[in-house]
Amino acid sequence: MKELYITITHVDLYCGIENIKTGDRITIKKEPENRYDDEAIAAYCQHDLKCGYVANSVRTVARGTYSAGRLYDRFDETMECVVMFMIGDTVIARIDDNNYVVSE
Repeated sequence: MKELYITITHVDLYCGIENIKTGDRITIKKEPENRYDDEAIAAYCQHDLKCGYVANSVRTVARGTYSAGRLYDRFDETMECVVMFMIGDTVIARIDDNNYVVSE
């Protein structure tokens, strides 16, 4: 399977970048009730603590990563990821789930 990456933003607003390290597992979950974004995907780290959102704006999606909009219809409710890099309060994670539907 092709390696796919996502950008997780606003980590400092939720759990703090100091609470995440390379190699940590993150679960992303669709958030259909989100009133600001119909394609919102929240990110959760250990103990089901919200740590941010999958980026969904041209200003926040790192080049080479998927936006929430590109991912939203390609998985059921949750998906597993692994933290690969951290830059400021932004996390780059690799999709680590065999349930992801690739259609490129």
